[in-house]
Amino acid sequence: MKSLVKYFPLLALLLITMSCGGSGEQQQSTENPASPQAVGQSGVVDDDSNPNIVQVAVGSPDHTTLVAALQAAQYVDALTNVGPFTVFAPTNAAFDALPEGTLETLTKPENQRKLRDILEYHVVLGVYKADAFVSGRKLGTADGRSLDVEVGADGTILINGGKIIATVPASNGIIHVIDKVLVPADK
Repeated sequence: MKSLVKYFPLLALLLITMSCGGSGEQQQSTENPASPQAVGQSGVVDDDSNPNIVQVAVGSPDHTTLVAALQAAQYVDALTNVGPFTVFAPTNAAFDALPEGTLETLTKPENQRKLRDILEYHVVLGVYKADAFVSGRKLGTADGRSLDVEVGADGTILINGGKIIATVPASNGIIHVIDKVLVPADK
């Protein structure tokens, strides 16, 4: 017991040093205020799992405008979560077809809520594959509105007049690429 008392100050110093996280140099290197810290689910790095909806969109050269809109609306974390979601993802060309100045206006910080409402209008909770769509069906959106489904004789699927041109599975749902930005009637 006396031999333990002799080493107590050294043991206490070691425990204090370990609980402080090591040397000041190590702490300083991990606390770089210039580098942004990831927040929320979108900050999780996982290169082994299937990509989620946001990761698929980020990897698509046809959806850079959608990704920028998701970031401006701070809606990235919501679509990175477990879901499952069905997302109707307009292409860059669909955003280009909006009246001039619309996108620039919507991506201003003071219009963030309006932009988020429009983006939520493109999201349905649950996974709806193409074979689940039938004419006349209404799909409830994340913003509390509904979308109208129309299936043509040739099998073409329209969502509020936007044509589904491709479908991509994701780990947290499904993406239907559409050729139109869906804007709620009251927006």
